[in-house]
Amino acid sequence: MTRLLLLALALAGCRIETAAPAQGPAATVEGPAAGELWVYTSMYRHVLDALEPLLTTALPKVTVRWFQGGSEKVAARLQAELTAGGSPCDVLLTSDPFLYRRLANEGRLARTVSPNGVRTPRALVDPDGHWESVRVSTMVLTHRAGDPPPPSFAALLEPGLRGEVVIGDPLTSGTAFTWAVDMERRFGPDFFQRLRANGARIAGGNAAVLQKIEGGEAKVGVVLLENVLAAKARGSPVEVAWPSDGAVLVPGPVAVLGSSRNPRAAKAFVDVLLSHEGQRLIRELGDMHGVDPRQPGPRGLDGVEALLSRSAPFDEALLERGLREGAALKGRLTAAFSR
Repeated sequence: MTRLLLLALALAGCRIETAAPAQGPAATVEGPAAGELWVYTSMYRHVLDALEPLLTTALPKVTVRWFQGGSEKVAARLQAELTAGGSPCDVLLTSDPFLYRRLANEGRLARTVSPNGVRTPRALVDPDGHWESVRVSTMVLTHRAGDPPPPSFAALLEPGLRGEVVIGDPLTSGTAFTWAVDMERRFGPDFFQRLRANGARIAGGNAAVLQKIEGGEAKVGVVLLENVLAAKARGSPVEVAWPSDGAVLVPGPVAVLGSSRNPRAAKAFVDVLLSHEGQRLIRELGDMHGVDPRQPGPRGLDGVEALLSRSAPFDEALLERGLREGAALKGRLTAAFSR
């Protein structure tokens, strides 16, 4: 079934009924949204707290249960449960687009689409209908206020920044891993060996990267835009530097598992996230871009279409590269930074 047909079905009403597709079962949405719903997510806890009153109002008969953690932690738990025979997870909401592609390839995701997401830019939606984005995180550069901004990701390899670069850990962070895949696509499989030879260090998560910049232990960091914006709002002396060779988009997809025991509530949950109010809360409290092009970006930035124009393409080739080269990339990175 083509994506256009899926969109037509969604716009015709709030029910989607399909025959069993070639990949992934169809989401069954008959009946009222009620009962228990398990959501596995990497969304920040304070954003979830803000979403709960909206969910209670929109879905009064649904009890949402959360398993919240980093993308890698969520993926590990879900994989362990699926390997053991099944997971209670109904909805997956993380920032690891490669996980969604793998699950779709394995036939584990339902095909469904929210009518609230019809304006989402096509680059942020699975053309086969297995997932759609509800937020966009962005990997950028950061530096201390008053210092010259780094011009590009390519500049991280230049002698002028020797020993002055700190990055997050792609082995534990889904967003850092997406950045790593993009860097190897641009600069070759020896990128991390060259980066390490130039004195770059791994600091851990985004918060640790910012601490190194704030404390003057490094001049340039690779970090999520949302973390820099939140830090600036707290008074931290850090600034965003938009790389001239393109920021790295990390879509935050949402998907309904084909094994969901409550697909009606799962689809209704996705509709709430993509509603105007759901997008506003994600943008304002998460400091992330939403996917509705009618809304502005976080902290007064331009909206998602402007973000796409100043970022490297997120496309099928990048997804396939991450699946195909992911294990080898992690091996190369480990070898480079274990010295």
